[in-house]
Amino acid sequence: MNSSDLITIAQLQLPVWPDQASTLSHVAKTAAQAAAQGADLIALPEMFCCPYDVQNFPLYAEKEGGPVWQFCASLARQHHIYLSAGSMPELDQKGLIYNTAYVFDRTGAQIAKHRKMHLFDINIKGGQCFQESLTLTPGNTVTTFDTEFGPMGLCICYDFRFPELARLMTLQGARLLLVPAAFNMTTGPAHWELTFRSQALNHQVYAIGTAPCRDLSASYHSWGHSIVTDPWGTVVSQLDEKENVQITHLDLSYTTQVREQLPLLRHRRTDIYSLHTHAFQPSHPHLI
Repeated sequence: MNSSDLITIAQLQLPVWPDQASTLSHVAKTAAQAAAQGADLIALPEMFCCPYDVQNFPLYAEKEGGPVWQFCASLARQHHIYLSAGSMPELDQKGLIYNTAYVFDRTGAQIAKHRKMHLFDINIKGGQCFQESLTLTPGNTVTTFDTEFGPMGLCICYDFRFPELARLMTLQGARLLLVPAAFNMTTGPAHWELTFRSQALNHQVYAIGTAPCRDLSASYHSWGHSIVTDPWGTVVSQLDEKENVQITHLDLSYTTQVREQLPLLRHRRTDIYSLHTHAFQPSHPHLI
């Protein structure tokens, strides 16, 4: 173990108000408190600056480098922390809108950008119905990035249900996966903890799921329960549904210990099967 293996993560499980200025002011205040508690990395929820509704995404969307992006860069620089800036609606040069996550380093420089690859289009009988594809376009990149703590991976909510993506990030060296997310009152009770435990276990990584707190006055009710799971599949820490800040101290060398004792990654039969990325094509007539 060395100092670069030890990281303190603060997850900000916060409300998201229609008045973006009020939301950002609250984020800034809470982030300052988390930084004062020694956080190396602060994680924000999915759509932390935009109420989670498909009709809102075009209204709140901004280009990379816009006001909310600038706010996040300044926050990282001011507190000398890594900021996993949840996600926000991004407007590109063609007018397309993405659910986009940025990460900033201690100087405020952007070091990662991930556009949600798997759009949340579900219709559960007696439960949640939601269709992100009405206003959002999917991304097409597996996202990892380097830090003083080693490589990390980044994906958004529904992305994390697809084990191929988590495995690809792991194979690119990630020991920790950041997942801004907003499971709902149907999928949350059934799958939230199960998903994070199983993905952390199967890929032998730390998985950090950061959600907004629950607001029953909003159109979308978040499950909350921001969570940290470890490479053994154990829940390290988890909140309830209320607004809170979760501070977790991790030793990333534990991933090496687990992988040595239970060498799942080394025991893969790559002579029989393999996993790799393809050049992006807009339409695939078949599953790879």
